[in-house]
Amino acid sequence: MSRDRLAELQLERLQKTVKKVYQSVPFYKNALKARGIEPGDIKSLDDIKKLPFTYKQDLRDNYPYGLFAAPMDKIIRLHASSGTTGKPSVVGYTKQDISNWADMIARCLVMAGGGKNDVVQVAYGYGLFTGGLGAHYGVERLGAAVVPISGGNTARQLMLMKDFGTTILACTPSYALFLAEEGINAGIDFKKLPIRAGVFGAEPWTENMRKQIEAKMDITALDIYGLSEVMGPGVSMECMAKNGSHINEDHFIAEVIDPDTGEVLPYGQQGELVLTTITKEGIPLLRYRTRDISTLHPEVCACGRTHVRMKRVTGRTDDMLIIRGVNVFPSQVESVLLEFGETEPHYLLVVDRKGDLDDLEIWVELSEKMFSDEVKHFETLEAKIRHRILSVLNINVKIKFVEPRTIPRSEGKAKRVMDRRELKG
Repeated sequence: MSRDRLAELQLERLQKTVKKVYQSVPFYKNALKARGIEPGDIKSLDDIKKLPFTYKQDLRDNYPYGLFAAPMDKIIRLHASSGTTGKPSVVGYTKQDISNWADMIARCLVMAGGGKNDVVQVAYGYGLFTGGLGAHYGVERLGAAVVPISGGNTARQLMLMKDFGTTILACTPSYALFLAEEGINAGIDFKKLPIRAGVFGAEPWTENMRKQIEAKMDITALDIYGLSEVMGPGVSMECMAKNGSHINEDHFIAEVIDPDTGEVLPYGQQGELVLTTITKEGIPLLRYRTRDISTLHPEVCACGRTHVRMKRVTGRTDDMLIIRGVNVFPSQVESVLLEFGETEPHYLLVVDRKGDLDDLEIWVELSEKMFSDEVKHFETLEAKIRHRILSVLNINVKIKFVEPRTIPRSEGKAKRVMDRRELKG
């Protein structure tokens, strides 16, 4: 679709969405009235700037169904976030929402080269988390065979991957790396398996981690993006060009803003991704603050797709560590560690406070080969990593090497930070 035609479609759907939430959701009616805005004031796409932001806390404050725009007799499924910091964020889906979601995931699988003859192993968690069921319905919409194994039970994952002839794997990138390591340790030669692609998301990951996964599993590793509040996985997806994820712009309007001022930034500038749903019936959201850091690019992709591309998320504004006034994302550290190729891609950022000063120590796991090397080699590598991190983050850190397989592996989202400052109050 041309950008001009897409803009027409987006405006038509945005106007319909604003009218719907104004009429059906008291929270939005009050928020729009407070700004002196009525649905008829949205005359162009640029008018989206007039609309209020929506925050995760707004979903919690209106728990469970306060932001729903459809009556409960039209809601056929409920999903929710983990709620680790309070009440979960509840999302309701109508029959049409589920159908649209399945279409989006099917598109994503096509971008990974998927088709009806594929066997897709869905190792995202099933349940209230959106990953498993979201991917599942998309595989079925595509007409491929789904293996609904969910997360965990790694030995069984590897057995079924071999026995069922899995061609596409869908899970978190950290779990894909764990599966690759466990498979290699078990003597599996991934080059002899039919698996050829991975659809990985639900956590930030780096280009270097992609290379690690691709080398170990002999596959093409692609990034899928989504979040429960907006839909789930399938908001955007990388194609084989690996030059950013194509946002499904016929369902979402994407903006990037300055996270401090809320000002909309031009294409090509990094900031916080903001998404407005324009086809959701159950719980439409206006200008949802994702807290994810990204960049938007509108140029037509090498693959021919015209939807705007978002750069892979580098971190979250609320996952960001501030060490001595410097913003630090775990993915920045990961990228540095993987540059050297002499350690395992497993690490932990340990933050502590010595007196009034924050202290960052990075635990880095050694490979089996490195562990048997001389102490002098450790010292040289430690100095190189420390110097490189200083140049990237502009702070001095401590590097602590730990034995192979010391840092806990994850079957879901990898835990990358241990913040001891919180424990001390």
